[in-house]
Amino acid sequence: MATWFLLIIYLAFISLGLPDSLLGSAWPVIWPEIGSSVGAAGLVSMIVAAGTIVSSLASGWMIRKLGTDNITLLSCLLTAVSLLGFSMAPSLVWFIMLAIPLGLGAGAVDAALNHYVAEHYGAHHMNWLHCFWGVGATTGPFIMAASIAGQHSWRGGYAAVAAIQFSLVIVLLLTLPLWKRVAATRQTPNLLDSKAVDEADETLTTKLLNIKGVKPTLLAFLFYCGVEMTVGLWGASYLVGTRNVSAEVAAGWVSLYYAGITFGRLITGFITLKVSNLLLIRYGQWTTIIGGIVLLLPLPSGFAAGGLVLIGLGLAPIYPGLLHETPTRFGKGSAARLMGYQMAVAYTGTTLLPPLFGLLASKAGTATFPIAVLVLLVLMLVCAEIVNRLVVRPQQLHKN
Repeated sequence: MATWFLLIIYLAFISLGLPDSLLGSAWPVIWPEIGSSVGAAGLVSMIVAAGTIVSSLASGWMIRKLGTDNITLLSCLLTAVSLLGFSMAPSLVWFIMLAIPLGLGAGAVDAALNHYVAEHYGAHHMNWLHCFWGVGATTGPFIMAASIAGQHSWRGGYAAVAAIQFSLVIVLLLTLPLWKRVAATRQTPNLLDSKAVDEADETLTTKLLNIKGVKPTLLAFLFYCGVEMTVGLWGASYLVGTRNVSAEVAAGWVSLYYAGITFGRLITGFITLKVSNLLLIRYGQWTTIIGGIVLLLPLPSGFAAGGLVLIGLGLAPIYPGLLHETPTRFGKGSAARLMGYQMAVAYTGTTLLPPLFGLLASKAGTATFPIAVLVLLVLMLVCAEIVNRLVVRPQQLHKN
């Protein structure tokens, strides 16, 4: 029964990943049809992320009122309805309105499930959890590329992904009783469905930022999510506008970027059994920088796909590794509340940084994309290394 429960959590993360890569891979053909602009994708992305921030900060209250099972079901349902709406949207205004429920549907379940896995499962399960997010994020652009190349355009791509989401809703609905049975048989407290998060010392909110290493950790999350979304959102536009790649090929190459994240997390899940999270995070960051350099160099267009894959492979262990280290670095008493803060700051990066690049691209062109990506990657590396110097003991670098 516990195995089936984990599979349900993994399915929920597929539903989180499916919409994340659709907008960027399809935007080169969306904006001319709806009479918008190339930079408007940043606005839509910002609204999605803003909704996610709001719901992640409210996740403790929502879970107590509705339960983790119902939150997961509601999140998937909101996502499915929003994506179906995107497939019929006639203008940018509709994209903006539908972005609100799409964002709200993601935040609470993301924070809740990440906290649950960080508290109750090993680092390999955290990597595999986010690997399933990558399955969704990788599948989305492939579906979109096939639809664009066929007779259904981008609208058919959104409709197909919405159908998948509705199928997941049915699975979650049928398995709702399983959540309660697993919760009843667990030996450890169910921290998500208790009042522990809300009943923590109120002074903890102000004290958290004063814990050694918390501030640079939050900045690392901001830059990580900012660069991950920037590459996913603007990668296709860069390939089409600067490298003269067709829209369908660009969407396929963006899928390779998400495939790198997905495959990297699958492999990392096994590697964490022998190598510490901290080393994997460090190696991943240097791999992303190598990928960014490949993307920047004036090489044939095919090398851009290799650069995107390297960035994806490098990003793979960073986010789940940082999340899983939260209780170890800052204590289990602070972890529940800090996990929500990390989610909020991460989505702030998703909200602010891709639109900022959109403004830059509107002024200076998409050719600035590799430079912007490299800057964000270096900033993330610096923040993570500061945390390591502040809170990491030398023996932690060798083995979990």
